Amino acid sequence: MSEKSLYTRLISGLIFPLQEKLKKHDTVAIHEAHEKSQWWTPGELERYRLERLRRFLQDVGSHVPYYQALFAQTGFAPERLQNIADLRQLPFLTKSLIRENTQALTSTQAVDLARFNTGGSSGEPLIFYIGKERVSHDVAAKWRATRWWDVDIGDPEIVVWGSPIELGAQDRMRHLRDSLMRTELLPAFEMSAARLDEFVARIRQRRPRMLFGYPSSLSLIARHARKQGIAMNDLGIKVAFVTSERLYDEQREIIEAVFQCPVANGYGSRDAGFIAHQCPSGSMHITAEDIIVEIVDANGQPVPPGQAGEIVVTHMATGDFPFIRYRTGDVAVMDDQPCACGRGLPVLKEIQGRATDFVIAQDGTVMHGLALIYTLRDIHGIEAFKIIQESLQLTRVEIVVAPHCDLPAAKTRIVRELGARLGANVEIDVQVVPEIPAEKSGKYRYVISKVGT
Repeated sequence: MSEKSLYTRLISGLIFPLQEKLKKHDTVAIHEAHEKSQWWTPGELERYRLERLRRFLQDVGSHVPYYQALFAQTGFAPERLQNIADLRQLPFLTKSLIRENTQALTSTQAVDLARFNTGGSSGEPLIFYIGKERVSHDVAAKWRATRWWDVDIGDPEIVVWGSPIELGAQDRMRHLRDSLMRTELLPAFEMSAARLDEFVARIRQRRPRMLFGYPSSLSLIARHARKQGIAMNDLGIKVAFVTSERLYDEQREIIEAVFQCPVANGYGSRDAGFIAHQCPSGSMHITAEDIIVEIVDANGQPVPPGQAGEIVVTHMATGDFPFIRYRTGDVAVMDDQPCACGRGLPVLKEIQGRATDFVIAQDGTVMHGLALIYTLRDIHGIEAFKIIQESLQLTRVEIVVAPHCDLPAAKTRIVRELGARLGANVEIDVQVVPEIPAEKSGKYRYVISKVGT
């Protein structure tokens, strides 16, 4: 890290470690261990994971009422695990099971738990708890991935985010800490033209070394800057980290073109943890020291590398409130090829999005929302859109149009092409709206399917 400034070295080497120590987080020790373990061979990594999995499940079986009962009922014995695949002896953990067993899923030894919730696509919140161990491991994983791109904690950063949890915590101490760490937060759910002007101006003034945010939000800012003829390629930005949404190719292209920096995709969630992050060689490396990822089909059976399936996560730093074989609702493809970077961490080949990013045709065909998105993106004069599959019989399309848009022709094409994909008898209701608002989280979603969710 030859370009690291004295200030950044002070923050990452002294101030941030001191902060984590005061919080009673083991982040620094975990990070140092992960810096070494990322270079282990797959065999070394697998031996470590199996031993850690045994210890984790033994602890859970001793102190978590839900799993004490489950292990007794099924005769499951963690010490008898011969390989990681033996984890499949346990049933899946689902959001509904967490809602029904929140108290029983809490360790009797847990202290200082933080309450979290995620709204999800259905709007029904999932309430769960996170302990200091989980926080320490997730922060360490993010720190390692950040350093892959020659940036570090303490480098100037612009964060475009919309979670009410983050935005509600902007008290004096939080503001002081962010100022010290040189992190500035821009609210992602306020993306009007006037606000976008402010965001572009602020990024130019701040000249950050890294950006972090939703791909939809960063691509909106990039498009706005290009539309206004404002150059953003001379700021010295090293990397744009994106997460929390599917990253589309056109989003990556415009962010990289406007800011003249690579886009590093990340995959994780508040409930499942910091799961994977892209390295400069292009691979999405799983945080395998902490997290076991399974890819399963609709029947819950494992699928081979190269085949799409639902991501199931076991997070081994969640002893206080365990996530064991947790069904995320996300769809991905595992890779079985090593990365050119030399890291032994396993790789996700493709992250296709959430289950609600897929639509179902009247004949039962399941297809990714991209099948519909391409039509909307190809129509001249449509500036923004959102597709909502209300049922097998009805799909609504909200569009924001430019003054020069040929609206009748646009509507005709949307109805024709979406009908061809979803079914000739499906009603395609096209509505012109003044804007497409962000969701409560600040995210922008192109497709939402309410079918089968």
